[in-house]
Amino acid sequence: MKCDFCERDAIIFVRYSGRHLCRDHFIRFVERRVKEELRKQADMRRGTIAVGISGGKDSAVALYLLHRIFRKNRDLKLVAITVDEGISGYRDEAMKYAKRLTDMLGVEHIVVSFKELYGLTLDEIAPHTDPHTPCSYCGVLRRKALNVAAKRINASFLATGLNLDDTAQTILMNITRGDVERLARMGPHGRVREGLIPRLQPLRRIPEKEVMLYAMLRSIPFHAGTCPYAATAVRNIYREILFKLEEDTPGTRHAVLNTYEEIRRALEERYAGVKLAECRICGEPCVGRICKACEMLDRIRRRLTDAG
Repeated sequence: MKCDFCERDAIIFVRYSGRHLCRDHFIRFVERRVKEELRKQADMRRGTIAVGISGGKDSAVALYLLHRIFRKNRDLKLVAITVDEGISGYRDEAMKYAKRLTDMLGVEHIVVSFKELYGLTLDEIAPHTDPHTPCSYCGVLRRKALNVAAKRINASFLATGLNLDDTAQTILMNITRGDVERLARMGPHGRVREGLIPRLQPLRRIPEKEVMLYAMLRSIPFHAGTCPYAATAVRNIYREILFKLEEDTPGTRHAVLNTYEEIRRALEERYAGVKLAECRICGEPCVGRICKACEMLDRIRRRLTDAG
């Protein structure tokens, strides 16, 4: 099959758009959408963008594209941040790929660990969570770690590698849980809230399959391993649902995101009056007296004490 825009062989059929694309046109297709998305999300002419990089394909592509887009802007600096959760045999390997990429791009790379921030690794936390919740703990603690690290370097923005699949899954998860306030707080963030670094999500309209293909075509080094805790994640349910819907009706993931965008402003206005306070334990911003991370850590420490 030939590319719809030239006579070269197509390497992908984009079902939701009905187009066959060759290597060069596919790369342009991805890069154009990322640039358009970044223009919508924020004015990034100067300052520092912290980029969360795990070593996996999504964060690697996000960092690569941000570097490619802004490399000629001397007023804008990229700093890669890796969170070491302390997952034996997994995170240490992934960090090697993160370092390889940052060295290749000439981007400063810093590492912050759960052990440093919380006194516990995820491997120490996981046995004391419910069977399906290690990922829930990890997600909350990772988000806090990234925000803390980004504030340390006075970042203007914090970019993550969330792709379209991740974004659509999160929207559905919050809807089915009835967590409307969390829907209102989803990134990317158009307004600055004290103590929180605004999030950027350059890949939020790029499907996971396309992120993978782009990484391969651009020879971007990334870790292909799977976290040992991922198999029990509740998110897997929503991943399977969306995969089936997308197979049957191409464009479903985009429709979920577009629907959310239609109601996003109303949600933000509805919860605009929610005031953030300082967590009385760690000082990070939170809605109540104690942030979710400190609440979770307190629970784990009590369980560790009870276990002797």
